[in-house]
Amino acid sequence: MTVDETTTLGRRDRKKQQTRAALAAAALRLVAERGLDQVTVEEISEAVDVSARTFFNYFPTKDDALVGDSEGDRDRVLRALAAVPTEQPALEALHRAFTEVVEDMQGDAELWQLRLRVVTQHPVLLARLVTGNATTERALIEAIAARTRLSADDAYPALVVAVAGAALRAAMIRWAAGGGGRLTALLDESFAAVAAGLPDPRTG
Repeated sequence: MTVDETTTLGRRDRKKQQTRAALAAAALRLVAERGLDQVTVEEISEAVDVSARTFFNYFPTKDDALVGDSEGDRDRVLRALAAVPTEQPALEALHRAFTEVVEDMQGDAELWQLRLRVVTQHPVLLARLVTGNATTERALIEAIAARTRLSADDAYPALVVAVAGAALRAAMIRWAAGGGGRLTALLDESFAAVAAGLPDPRTG
């Protein structure tokens, strides 16, 4: 492959990424304004100046454009976790892996905050997100089991992944609601509270 061909391929890939992102952003904005049932694929496509056929080249359904790329997110967090040295405690390893992923989210904060608000307002979308998260959770359990040399059916991998996931969700909910601060700082706060044993704030 020549340099020109490589450059052309790179531009084409960037153009595809831009179109996909534009379709997702348009879908989220329209649904936030009108509601889920009042927005069509045709209207989303028109907002980006592409055809409905082009929309379906990127997303199987309208809902897929709204909930995001759960498989891509899963791959990113698993790669991030694999990069953390195995001597790190499991909870801290998950913290570091999640931090890498949320730094990317923070770079597109407006879109992600809008997505979180739209998804939580529509139970059908929330159910889709939960299903994707369940698959990710299972993959993380298996990864933690391998790191700790335990069976994936042991209580520890499932428990540490559940606790880490709760810390992540708490940070993201606060962030989406305008809870103040950067997402990474909110995530650090959640994990610090867990690491401290969740002491009762009334007792200092």
